[in-house]
Amino acid sequence: MSELTQRIVATNGIRLNIAEHGDGAPVLLCHGFPESWYSWRHQLSALAAAGFHAVAPDMRGYGKSDRPEAIDQYTLFHLVGDMVGLLDALEAPSSVIVGHDWGAVVAWHAALLRPDRF
Repeated sequence: MSELTQRIVATNGIRLNIAEHGDGAPVLLCHGFPESWYSWRHQLSALAAAGFHAVAPDMRGYGKSDRPEAIDQYTLFHLVGDMVGLLDALEAPSSVIVGHDWGAVVAWHAALLRPDRF
């Protein structure tokens, strides 16, 4: 993947907008509050240059991703499920996961709850 691209991925019952760049082992980048994938724009290019497939979603409720109306659709279990589902959509068995601000909480819980994937 020679340049940064965006696309919509269906996962975990919603549609997530993702920005991605590069080929190789995946690295998921979870943004903070109130941000979007764009917070990771410089890291996407740097990781791609280092040989990784860098992926930064607009997390559930942000940017171009779906915004479920019910508050109970924003639990950590849903957010971690979104990241697991994103790996499935990417056909990636596992990934490094990185988080900033609120995205760090999602990354920590993803690693805790799904060490087989992160």
